[in-house]
Amino acid sequence: MTTNYFARHIGLTRGENLYQIKRGHNGISRKLAERIVQHFPQIDLLWLLTGRGQMFVEGCEDRGVQIPFFKADVEKSIRGIDLLSPDGYAVLPMGDEADCAFFYYGRAMGETLPAGTLVFLKETDAESIIPGSMYVVVTRKIVTLRYLHSGADARTVRLTACEEAGFDEIVVKTRDIQKIYRVKAHLIVD
Repeated sequence: MTTNYFARHIGLTRGENLYQIKRGHNGISRKLAERIVQHFPQIDLLWLLTGRGQMFVEGCEDRGVQIPFFKADVEKSIRGIDLLSPDGYAVLPMGDEADCAFFYYGRAMGETLPAGTLVFLKETDAESIIPGSMYVVVTRKIVTLRYLHSGADARTVRLTACEEAGFDEIVVKTRDIQKIYRVKAHLIVD
């Protein structure tokens, strides 16, 4: 397949950007990588973006655990994870430590997790939290990704953002936590 044919096959009008990527002048964008994976679902999105892991999703079971990947905002979509179908799978060396991967589009975590970061999550329980780590916390009222800290007593936890301006600390009663996911890894995608 020529570069121009490949460009047309994935819906691009020209192949110039692909030529620049091939020559090493440009990196691949997330949008272009997603377009490629849409047409070639056997290609691992994370491999395409980072060059790490395995190129093909299928047949990689012996190289690591396949983690369901969702092209959705974690704060808007994780509450209904049981109803979602994965948009693909990622195979990572640390894959047995993550249950799923979502995009984070929030602003509360600032430069640490800029909007568009891919986060790898492991479901845990409130008794297993590690203070100071990042978690996605799901309660009846909120779903948020923040740093989690011990509260004033054993019945509460504090959720803090990296960006102090405009993001107040949130205090949550541990009994109100419906689900909690530890952020095991993240991938900042330009």
